[in-house]
Amino acid sequence: MASEKVETVIAGNYVEMEREEGSSKSTKSKFSNFLWHGGSVYDAWFSCASNQVAQVLLTLPYSFSQLGLLSGILFQLLYGLMGSWTAYLISVLYVEYRTRKEREKVDFRNHVIQWFEVLDGLLGKYWRNIGLLFNCTFLVFGSVIQLIACASNIYYINDNLDKRTWTYIFGACCATTVFVPSFHNYRIWSFLGLMMTSYTAWYMTIASLIHGQIEEVKHSGPTTMVLYFTGATNILYTFGGHAVTVEIMHAMWKPQKFKLIYLIATLYVLTLTLPSASAVYWAFGDLLLTHSNALSLLPKNGYRDTAVILMLIHQFITFGFACTPLYFVWEKFIRVHDTKSVLKRALARLPVVIPIWFLAIIFPFFGPINSTVGSLLVSFTVYIIPSLAHMITFSSASARENAVERPPPFLGGWVGLYCVNIFVMVWVFIVGFGFGGWASMLNFIRQIDSFGLFTKCYQCPPHKA
Repeated sequence: MASEKVETVIAGNYVEMEREEGSSKSTKSKFSNFLWHGGSVYDAWFSCASNQVAQVLLTLPYSFSQLGLLSGILFQLLYGLMGSWTAYLISVLYVEYRTRKEREKVDFRNHVIQWFEVLDGLLGKYWRNIGLLFNCTFLVFGSVIQLIACASNIYYINDNLDKRTWTYIFGACCATTVFVPSFHNYRIWSFLGLMMTSYTAWYMTIASLIHGQIEEVKHSGPTTMVLYFTGATNILYTFGGHAVTVEIMHAMWKPQKFKLIYLIATLYVLTLTLPSASAVYWAFGDLLLTHSNALSLLPKNGYRDTAVILMLIHQFITFGFACTPLYFVWEKFIRVHDTKSVLKRALARLPVVIPIWFLAIIFPFFGPINSTVGSLLVSFTVYIIPSLAHMITFSSASARENAVERPPPFLGGWVGLYCVNIFVMVWVFIVGFGFGGWASMLNFIRQIDSFGLFTKCYQCPPHKA
C-alpha cells in the first residue's frame, strides 16, 4: 500500500496540472498542445531514441573501419545494454529523490529537477559538484559536436563556403533553441527527429548495398590499438545520451513509468545503427579511415541530399536537447529559472551558446572529438557515476528496506544488482576511460598536428580547401 501511495504522489502534480491547464481550451489550443505539450511515455521514448542516434549515426561506419566488423557489432550490443542499465539506475535515483522531496511537501511545478540536484539530495554537495562538472562539460561538447556535424553535412550539398563559415551560420541558427522552454515542448520535434534518422540510416544501408564494394576494397581493421580503442569509445558515446535523462523524466506526467523506455529506445536504435554501419563498411572498407562522415563517400544524388537536409534539421533538434539542461543550470545560477516569461528566459540563455559556438570553430574534428568526449566524459557521466551513486545511496539496510524501487527479481535481489554495477564500473573505467582515453587523445592530438586549430575545412578534398 505504501508504494502505491508514493506512486500517486509522484504522478499527482503533473496530472493535476494537465487538468487545470486543459479544462477550458479552444480547439486551436488543444491542437497546439497536441504538437507542443508532451509528457507521455511515448514522448519520452521518442526523446530518448531521437537523442541517441543523431550525428553519431554518420560516424559509426568510421568506427567499424577502426574496430573491424565483428568488434563493431559486439561493442554496439554491449554498450547498448550497459547504457540502458545505467539509464535505469538514473531513473531509480530520480524517483527516490523526488519521492523523498514530495513527502517533505516540496513542489516542483516551476522547477525542473536535474541530475546534479538528485545527487545533491541523495548524497550531498560533493557529489553534486562532481555531477555538475561532468554533466555540463559533456553537454557543452555534445552541443559542439552538433555544430561541427551541421557544417560537415551541409558542405556536401553546397561547397561554395568552407566548413568553418557554415559553422558560423549554423551557430546563429541553433541559438534559436533558447526559445524552447523545456523538454515538455519537444513532442513534435522528437517524433520528426526519429523519422529523419530512420530515413538516413536506411538510405545509408540501401545506397551502400546498391553501390557495391569499391575496387580492391580492404577491410583491415583492427590494425592498431589506438584505432581500435578510438572506435570503441565512439560507440561508448553513441549509447551515452543520459546527460538529459533526468530532464526527460521530469517532463513526463508519470516519471516512474520511465524504467524500460531507454532499453526499448536502444533496441530500436540498434535496428538503425547495425545495418547502416555494417553496409557502409562492407562497401568502402578502409577508405572510411580518412572519411569520418559516411555521407562523404556515398554518391551525390537527390536521396543523399535529402538525408543531409534531414540530418541538418535533426542536429538542430539535438543541439536543443544537449543545450536545454545547460540553459536550466544557467537560469538557476542567475535566478530566472522560475520566471514564466519565455522572452526573459530566452535572453538570459544566450550567453550559454557563445562558448559552444567558439569551441566548434576551434576543434572541427568530426569523428575524433566523438571518441574523446566518449572516453573522458561519457565514461564517468553516463556509466561510472550513476552506478557508484546507486550503490552508495542504497548501501545501508534501512535505505534498501525503504527504497521506492526494488531491484528487478531476475537479478537475484540487491546482491545481483551490485554485481552488475561493479562490472559496469570496472569495464568502463579500464576499457572506456583507460584504453579509450589514451587512444582517443593520441588520435585527437594527431588531428591537431595534421590540420591545426581553427582549420577552415577539416577533411575537405584538396581542391576545395
